[in-house]
Amino acid sequence: MSLPRKKLPIGIQNLREIREGGHYYVDKSGYAVRLATEGKYYFLSRPRRFGKSLFLDTLKELFEANRPLFEGLFAAENWDWGVRHPVIRVSFADGVGKDPQGLSRRIEDQLRQNSARLGVSVDPGLDAASAFGSLIRQSAVQAGQRAVVLIDEYDKPILDNIENPEVATAMREGLRDFYSVIKDADPHLRFVLLTGVSKFSKVSLFSGLNNLKDITLDARFSALCGYTEADVDTVFAPELEGLDRERIREWYNGYNWTGEAVYNPFDLLQLFDLRDFRAFWYETGTPTFLLKVLRERTFFLPDLKGRTADFALLSTFDVGNIPVEALMFQAGYLTIASTIDEGNLRFYKLGFPNLEVYQSFHNSFLTDCRMEQGDGSRYRLDLLTLLKKHDLAGVGRLMEGFYESIPHQWYTNNAIAQYEGYYASVFYAFFASLGLEITVEASSNAGRLDMVVRFRGRAIIFEFKLVDNEATPGGNSALAAIAERGYAERWRAEGLPVDCVGVEFSRQQRRIVAWDVAPT
Repeated sequence: MSLPRKKLPIGIQNLREIREGGHYYVDKSGYAVRLATEGKYYFLSRPRRFGKSLFLDTLKELFEANRPLFEGLFAAENWDWGVRHPVIRVSFADGVGKDPQGLSRRIEDQLRQNSARLGVSVDPGLDAASAFGSLIRQSAVQAGQRAVVLIDEYDKPILDNIENPEVATAMREGLRDFYSVIKDADPHLRFVLLTGVSKFSKVSLFSGLNNLKDITLDARFSALCGYTEADVDTVFAPELEGLDRERIREWYNGYNWTGEAVYNPFDLLQLFDLRDFRAFWYETGTPTFLLKVLRERTFFLPDLKGRTADFALLSTFDVGNIPVEALMFQAGYLTIASTIDEGNLRFYKLGFPNLEVYQSFHNSFLTDCRMEQGDGSRYRLDLLTLLKKHDLAGVGRLMEGFYESIPHQWYTNNAIAQYEGYYASVFYAFFASLGLEITVEASSNAGRLDMVVRFRGRAIIFEFKLVDNEATPGGNSALAAIAERGYAERWRAEGLPVDCVGVEFSRQQRRIVAWDVAPT
């Protein structure tokens, strides 16, 4: 028997609309109650479109004591509904600010809206920071209860301008002045939560607000935003009919902040609506700045999977100081795969959260190489077709054509062509964009093999060499290395048929000059 279906809350970030409109709702009120009763100042970082705005709205309704919206939820019997607090909510989620003056106008407009809603009067001649402080004090006095401050996407004005360091720095300074008010307003505050994508250092942005508790990597709040496996199987059970449950898990689950893994809500709601597996979340924002950083730093792309970092590195983010690991983790392109404790030290092993991000990110890297969308999808389809036919010579011709399609402008003022890891990164990205199982720098007794692709019960092993100008005289040096070091034996011992491919890249010509396949 089919279960009764409800409305899908696609794009709805308002608790009242969801609860009164007959939509599915995953109860997050338990997290709200816990935060509100155990502390006062909080910070939470999560990627875009993960439900941060809805959670802030849940807190707003909780502190405003709107009990009817919580009937049947955890908070209904676990909250003091006899106390109502004034709530000041500021959001930078919508729009793109291009200069500090526009940011000031945006803040002033939101403060006016809050003043009108709370029924207090703030002197229009005050600057944004002074008006904010006045609003907090007056709202607390008028209500007879301390105020609640909720700030959504606190860092967006900076991130929107991150490719223009001068403007980004000016935005940061403007926000620092604004947020500094919170510390001095402590006697008038009951609760404060700032959410965003990135964690800018307290020194650079929060100006002394060192009592802000960061719950980003607190295992107890890992599932504060997002849907858990249990949520999918219970709340959304009516939507699962006709969909492959394991495929849902493979495509969209896997985001983790040291606790329970979650699904991206945006992905699942789109899947349940359209009944099709696509990169819904990824397609809403191409990581152009991230790709630029990877290119400029000649980052070895396969290193992203399995990279380790400590808490300080993952929390480091500021204009002009953006580690690749922190950027990818905070933006949601990498997540915590496991935690490693060594003595008094803790490290985090990173990985791609799921198939959506893994495939899509590498496809974006390939698109960035070619500087256009063009017929990139044709290359991917052709590669898959050739692999199915076991036509490795054809794969070689396809790869040669792809490298030659990378325009000269991509190399301008960039020494990346002299870097062997670049050629391996492009190669790796091509196969990863199909979601194939890939091992890089696989260890053996004789050394480390560059790349292994498992496909339909076969192992295709690749060795790369960067050579000067033409192919190595007397034979393919990469293929010879495979034979000399016995790289194929490990996979033959597993009972797999093995194909050995040696690839030589020309440093000067920036293309493949030798592609040879050993007999199997």
